[in-house]
Amino acid sequence: MRYRKLDENDDYSFGSGVNDFHSNTPEAVAQAVLTRLRLWMGEWFADTSDGTGWNQSILGKQSGNLYELTLRQRVLQTPGVQSIEEFQSSLDAETRMLSVSMTINTIYGTAVLNRSLNG
Repeated sequence: MRYRKLDENDDYSFGSGVNDFHSNTPEAVAQAVLTRLRLWMGEWFADTSDGTGWNQSILGKQSGNLYELTLRQRVLQTPGVQSIEEFQSSLDAETRMLSVSMTINTIYGTAVLNRSLNG
């Protein structure tokens, strides 16, 4: 698995050749998880059925169980993820900010992901 690294502003890294990539590492899988969580349902023109159901299951008057189940399912369906060891999330419905903290087992080892996502 190979993913282009993100810089501190979450933009793609360029200019350092192979050092701009995560290759067969837990960080590559963690970035794949992050990318999948950020993709909204219907946003990708090549497959409008792919994406996280932000409007359908996370934002609005959804139960905490539904949005957490949606997130967990999306993470577990990411290539390279074997299991979720720890998972915590909080959703601020007013600001539409979702904070996620998780430890995942990947085919390359353990990865920790702590991010805030703006819905």
